[in-house]
Amino acid sequence: MNQKRLYRTIDKVAAGQYKNEEEMLGTVLNEIILKEETGITGGRLWVLDKDNRAYRLLYQTGQVEKINKDFSIYLKDYPIFELIANERTILADETNMVLRKKGIFKYSASGVGHRIKIDGKPFYEYLLALNSNNINDELRYTLNIVATVLSSQLKERRLAQSTLHMREDIDRAKQLQKSILPEHEYRFHNYDMFGVTVPAEIVGGDFFDYLKIGDDEERLGIAVGDAASKGLSAAAEAMYVSGALRMASTFQIKISSILKRMNDLVHKIFSEAKFTTLFYGEISTDRNGLFLYANAGHNPPIFIKADSGEIEYLMPTGPLLGPAPHAKYETDNINFSKGDVLVIYTDGITEAQDISGVLYEEHRLEKIIKDAVHLSPKEIAYSILNDVIHFSKDGVYCDDKTLVVIKRTY
Repeated sequence: MNQKRLYRTIDKVAAGQYKNEEEMLGTVLNEIILKEETGITGGRLWVLDKDNRAYRLLYQTGQVEKINKDFSIYLKDYPIFELIANERTILADETNMVLRKKGIFKYSASGVGHRIKIDGKPFYEYLLALNSNNINDELRYTLNIVATVLSSQLKERRLAQSTLHMREDIDRAKQLQKSILPEHEYRFHNYDMFGVTVPAEIVGGDFFDYLKIGDDEERLGIAVGDAASKGLSAAAEAMYVSGALRMASTFQIKISSILKRMNDLVHKIFSEAKFTTLFYGEISTDRNGLFLYANAGHNPPIFIKADSGEIEYLMPTGPLLGPAPHAKYETDNINFSKGDVLVIYTDGITEAQDISGVLYEEHRLEKIIKDAVHLSPKEIAYSILNDVIHFSKDGVYCDDKTLVVIKRTY
């Protein structure tokens, strides 16, 4: 018998579309029996019943006298099952009287799937027992080929299913994260703004938000946050903080109080190893362009005066959220004049690296903002992103990148 051909045949059959593992294993068993060159006349498939410490009959086919469905053979009665875990395939004399009465005096059995420990001893999750006119080493080789292919296909099926579930979970997380991010472009009285987030992975820990405050909507909150780490864990923390911030903003409490409450929540809900930086500010209909803000350990936003090109950094007014309970946060302020621009960003911008590990840093960001200050917030944001992406295209380190650009238009 051509062993390679047998391998390819079984692999092709096992790789088909099946409702479940049982259907796949049964189909392969039938295919083996149909091939005369294998010399196999019938077979049974057994599944490990961990709770009852037994193998339970799952499927039987071919020229074999049928035994009762769900018939079980117990591990304690077959010490040779332990040998299968090491040898994979064994040929032996049948000792079970029920099976001997069915005319089964010799049997071959091969382990399929992964091994499960029961009382500290490993047992294959499936056993494939085949009937043949010749119980010999040739049958052992055949069984080893069959068991190897089936075990490989089971692993691939489970990996594919696990990957599918993971993709579905990630897609749901991605959609959920998109749902909490506002529209990129936003206008509030005499202010235009544009926000964008580019996650390093499918989902990330950066977020931004525009929060309408009060029934008269005379104030607008702008938040930019960065949850520590990356991926799903960071995304979950970011979504929690963003949602809590939205809820807190509806109570129209002071900015310093909002950040204090956010800090206590992050400290209580998340582990000590997790933290979030947050910049939160409010613009209003104030004629003097008053902008109140608090900075919880976030990268200092860059404020540029249109008439003079003077730059001011909005430094932290309190610690990042999470590690220290009962932390206090102060409120500071600036005043927007016509054409003034505020750029709020996360460290994925300034800590982007080129191929040699050089950081992008604030001085380069300053130059781009100065050169683009006459443009719209959207154009400023994309000028920055394009420069950062070009700078770091061959770099190794990559983090989420978020920008919110605010400009007073009149």
